[in-house]
Amino acid sequence: MSHTVSRRAVLRAAIGGGVAAPLLAGCGALMPASARPGALSVHTQLSGAVAGAQVFAGAVTTYERRTGRTVALLKNGSDLPIVFETSSLAGEEADVALVNLQGRTLSWTGLGATIPVTRLLDEWGLRDRIIPDAVAEWTDESGRLRAFPFTRTNWPVSFNTRLLEQAGVGIPTTSDELIAAADALRAKGIGPVTVGGSDWSGQKLFLQIVQGFLTAEEAKKVFRSGKLSESPAAIAGVRHFVELRDAGVFIDNVQGYTSDSELTQFNTGKAAIVPAMSSALAKVPAGRAKEVTVGGWPKPSRGGALEHPSVIRSFNGHGIWISENGAKKLDLIKPFVQYLYSDEVTDAMILGSGRDMSRITGTLSTNFPLVAQASRLTPQQVSPVMLPDLVIPQSAFEPLVQATATAYGPISAERIIDVFEKAYAAA
Repeated sequence: MSHTVSRRAVLRAAIGGGVAAPLLAGCGALMPASARPGALSVHTQLSGAVAGAQVFAGAVTTYERRTGRTVALLKNGSDLPIVFETSSLAGEEADVALVNLQGRTLSWTGLGATIPVTRLLDEWGLRDRIIPDAVAEWTDESGRLRAFPFTRTNWPVSFNTRLLEQAGVGIPTTSDELIAAADALRAKGIGPVTVGGSDWSGQKLFLQIVQGFLTAEEAKKVFRSGKLSESPAAIAGVRHFVELRDAGVFIDNVQGYTSDSELTQFNTGKAAIVPAMSSALAKVPAGRAKEVTVGGWPKPSRGGALEHPSVIRSFNGHGIWISENGAKKLDLIKPFVQYLYSDEVTDAMILGSGRDMSRITGTLSTNFPLVAQASRLTPQQVSPVMLPDLVIPQSAFEPLVQATATAYGPISAERIIDVFEKAYAAA
């Protein structure tokens, strides 16, 4: 049996034949340019209205013009991982993929869908250009660097100080202050915290609040296993979430909101507080941004494990992965990847789209003041907490989004824990 057949067999077993079959029917036309001599195919999540999409596309166009080489872009959003996997089964996957490190992609290198780039990091002269912590986060338990870290995640909390002042309160830094602020805001007809209670944004906030009671090691253990009930600290975190929810900290009907509608509500001044990643803050209008101060989620007033308000920080943004097809084109991929880590492209991504980058740089996002504020938050101001996506098992990733959405409804802490754990068990 050939290596290719073996790899496809492993991938088919991993993603399930029932899912793969309908998608495979159209895979033959996924990357037509990849068959042309000298062409490079890139499958990217940096597309559509995603922050950095236009800047990235412009950088690719510039590269083509300067080198005379063709770079064919295939664009997908959250469905990129499954499209990439199924095209890989047909041997038609793109040479390079730009996608986050989470869920399905955590297993790609181990399954052979992509190649480790550990050796290439030094051979291509990139080690000194990339933040060491980013390299560490993208390295798996077997010591393989899965991909080149490209963008990163900074997930602060934004406070509309005009609305807070209108309610007669300051920026809350503790849970007691947050509850008091929510009461004061509601009395003025202003929504307190807006969040996508129905999707991944609400899930991230729920898990961030629980982490207010967990050490970093406890958080990894709990989110890897899903066993909230076996951790007294995690139980305390869930009860704290319920306390905040029942005190009216979140906007009314929060279960019906998404990551898009939360930002719309904040941008239109209907809510005073939003937890949103820096790439979303790049979309806050300039007039609104002048009213906003960026900080962290208020720490628990009692019994917590954090010294300061919390901010989710991670390097799991888009990475540059090399596929099995790409392994045959390293001579073409090398100059392209080196170009993506040039000062020119890094500055363009930061200044033109507000993206946080894994490239070592002193450039600040001056055109996006909230992103710049977030990047300047210090350990004396905020306590970083982990992005659980890095340890949540692939099979539990989507069920867990649905499970945590129920937490924003009127159910008990015990019921939340039960639903949470069943999401892992069902997966």
